[in-house]
Amino acid sequence: MKILSVEQVRAADAYTIQHEPIASIDLMERASRAFVNWFCKHFETGNFKVKIFCGLGDNGGDGLAIARMLQPLGYDLEVFMVKYSEKSSENFQINLKRLESQLTINYIENEQFMLNFAKNDIIIDALLGSGLSRSIEGLLKSVIEKINCSETSIISVDTPSGLFADKSNDSTDAIIKATYTVAFQLPKLAFMLPQNEEFVGDWHIVDIGLHPNFIQSTETQFYFSTPKEVEKLIKPRKKFSHKGTFGHALLIAGSHGMMGAAVLAARACMRSGVGKLTVHSVKSGLPIMQTLLPEAMYWEAWNSKSADFIATNFHVDDFSNSFQAVGVGPGIGVNGIIRTSLEKLCEICRDLAIPMVLDADALNNFSTEKGRSAMKKIPENSILTPHPKEFRNLIGKSWKDDYEKLEFLREFSVRDKLIICLKGANTAVALPDGTIHFNSSGNAGMATAGSGDVLTGIITALLAQGYEPKEAAILGVYQHGVAGDCAAEKFGMTSMMASDIIENIRF
Repeated sequence: MKILSVEQVRAADAYTIQHEPIASIDLMERASRAFVNWFCKHFETGNFKVKIFCGLGDNGGDGLAIARMLQPLGYDLEVFMVKYSEKSSENFQINLKRLESQLTINYIENEQFMLNFAKNDIIIDALLGSGLSRSIEGLLKSVIEKINCSETSIISVDTPSGLFADKSNDSTDAIIKATYTVAFQLPKLAFMLPQNEEFVGDWHIVDIGLHPNFIQSTETQFYFSTPKEVEKLIKPRKKFSHKGTFGHALLIAGSHGMMGAAVLAARACMRSGVGKLTVHSVKSGLPIMQTLLPEAMYWEAWNSKSADFIATNFHVDDFSNSFQAVGVGPGIGVNGIIRTSLEKLCEICRDLAIPMVLDADALNNFSTEKGRSAMKKIPENSILTPHPKEFRNLIGKSWKDDYEKLEFLREFSVRDKLIICLKGANTAVALPDGTIHFNSSGNAGMATAGSGDVLTGIITALLAQGYEPKEAAILGVYQHGVAGDCAAEKFGMTSMMASDIIENIRF
C-alpha cells in the first residue's frame, strides 16, 4: 500500500472526479458512507451521545454528511460547527443545507463557549483535514484543547485535526488526541512515526474508491506492507525438496554469559525453514547449544587471547561452497579484536557473494570511530537491523524529529547500498532504491530482551533459502511481527518473552 503526500492525495481526488467520472460532492458522500460503515461496525447504538465537531472545509463537510447518515440509524447526535471564519468550502455548504432540515446545529462562534461531556460520549473530530499547513490558533485551538480534556473516545475523520501529514508539528501545536483515526483510502506518513502516537491512536483505512490507475502510476518513497502483499512473497515448498534445497546458514553469535542470544537466534532460524544451520560460538557454548537445539551443528571458536568471546581468524576456505547466508551479531561482544574478525568476515562474504545479516553487537562494533571507517567493507545489499539507539550510533549523529530520522535512514541506505531495518512499531525497512517500507504487524509486547535476536534468525533463514535480500527483510520483519501478535494473544503483551515469539513462527 502506497503512502502518498497531501499533494498526491489531492491529485488522486481530482483524477477520480475527472476519470470515473464523479462529482466532488458525491465522492465526499462515498467517503462519509465508508466512515459510517466503519463506525456502525464498532459502535452499536446505546446509551451515549455522538458529538460531531465540524470545521468549515471539506473535512467539516464530511462531518455533516456523517451526521446526516448516522441520525436515521438511531444514534443520539449533537452537531457542533466551529465558525472560525466567514469562508467555507462549497461541499461544506451543500452538506450544511442537507443537514439543517434534519438536525439542529450548535454554533461555536467565540471562546466563551461551554462544552459538557459525559465519559461514555463518543466524539467525532471533523474539524480540519490533512491539508493543514500551519499551526492552529484562536477559536479552533480552544475547541481542540477542550475536546482533548473530555476523557471520552475520540474518532478522527481521515486525520486528527491539527496534525501535519507530511512534516513535523511544533511541540506546542494544538492537535486532537484521537482514540481512533479512520483514514480515507491510504495511510498518512504521520501515522507511522513514534512522535505522533498520542494523536493518531489506533488507525484504520476505509476504501473510498479513489481511481486505482492514478494510485498505481504514482511514484512514492513510502509504502505500508499489507498482509495480502507480503504473504505473496512466501515461497511454497515442493514435494521432493530436501534439506539441501533450503540452504545452509551460518549464525555467528554468543559469548561467555550471552549464549541466550545465540540460542534465540538459532531457534528462530530453524523455525523459519532453513535446511541446515551451523552456529559459530565460544567453546563454553557448545553444551548449551547442543542441549537446547540439537538440530543445529556447532563450529567451535577458539583463539589464544580469550575463550570468552569470538575472535576467529576467518578464512575463505571455511566458507567456500559451505554457506548460503551468514547472520552475525547477537551477544558476540564489542572490542577491537572482534571488530577485526568482523571486517575479515565481511570481506569474505563480499568476495563470495554470501548475503549477510548484521545485528546487535555486529553493529555496535561498527559504531565506534574506527568501526565507522571500516563499514565500507560490509557487502552491498547486506541487511542491518538496528534499533534507534544503534542506528544513531552507526551514523554518528542525532535527529531533531522522526521525519529527519527517516531522511537519515534513506540517505544511509542509498549511500552505502545497504538494507536497513530500523526496528520499532511499524519497523521501517529502507532499501537502496530510496524507498522505505513500513511494517504492519507486531505489538508492544515484543519490546523485550531477545526479540531482535529472533528477527536476526528469521531473516538469516530466509536468505539461506534463496530469498532476495529486500524480500527477506520485508518478509522477515512481517513474519516476526505476526509471530509476536500470536504470542500476545496467548500470553498477553506484558507477559510474553522472546522465546514465545519463536514458538509462534508460522510460514
